[in-house]
Amino acid sequence: METATLTPIVQRGLRARERGGPFVPGEGRTVIEMADLSVYYGDFRAVRDISLKVEEHLITAFIGPSGCGKTTVLRCLNRMNDLIEIARVEGRVSYHGVDLYGKGIDPVEVRRRIGMVFQKPNPFPKSIYDNVSFGPKIAGIEGDMDEIVELSLRKAALWDEVKDRLKESGMSLSGGQQQRLCIARCIAVQPDVILMDEPCSALDPIATARIEDLMQELKNDYSIVIVTHNMQQAARVSDMTAFFTAEVAESGDRRTGVLVEYDTTEKIFTNPSEEGTENYVTGRFG
Repeated sequence: METATLTPIVQRGLRARERGGPFVPGEGRTVIEMADLSVYYGDFRAVRDISLKVEEHLITAFIGPSGCGKTTVLRCLNRMNDLIEIARVEGRVSYHGVDLYGKGIDPVEVRRRIGMVFQKPNPFPKSIYDNVSFGPKIAGIEGDMDEIVELSLRKAALWDEVKDRLKESGMSLSGGQQQRLCIARCIAVQPDVILMDEPCSALDPIATARIEDLMQELKNDYSIVIVTHNMQQAARVSDMTAFFTAEVAESGDRRTGVLVEYDTTEKIFTNPSEEGTENYVTGRFG
């Protein structure tokens, strides 16, 4: 596929992306691996037979049309679907080789190691300081709490903006600042992986750019998986991209999410292997 066939907005995203140099997928350490993952809500199979690997210190993007199961798959990675009574997971999701759904695995500990940032900023109705310190206190993390708070806010590129306001409510911050506060809150419990479910969809372009720049910095310390509907954003920030779509389910009246293609972002957006991927990234459907 010629780059010229891409929509102008995606072309700009690819041109804007800055890498430290080319990488070869498969050379990094696998952090999370999904094998034949299926998720059911009651009798309905929402996603079917998903298999892919998330590599260390990369940003992996999940893209695809609405209803294709991107967020459902993302929520499996830290067992957030456990909170839905009718949800059931089949297949395997392993973290550093450990089955996350195996017997004796504590989902609370899973969510500490694999943190999540949601679509809409959701700071606690507490002070900025307490928003960040709450998780480490609950998790029993030892150390100087002031240092933990400052380091987390620095990593979230928020410290300089709030260092004199730590006793103020987190709700008093702007939308973009609130989202970075939520990222700091996630970082404070010392995760290994950060999941982001459309973290910029509620933000203006300036705040979005700050979050995207922050993601590039964070991947030096964390592995990141992001769900996004923003094609330019996926082209701009991610190293690997998984394209999902929805097929007619066995019942015939609903649609089941499937993984169409998973490869480097450069290949997905310029030379995909599947026609469906090409149609989506060029704007022919979706």
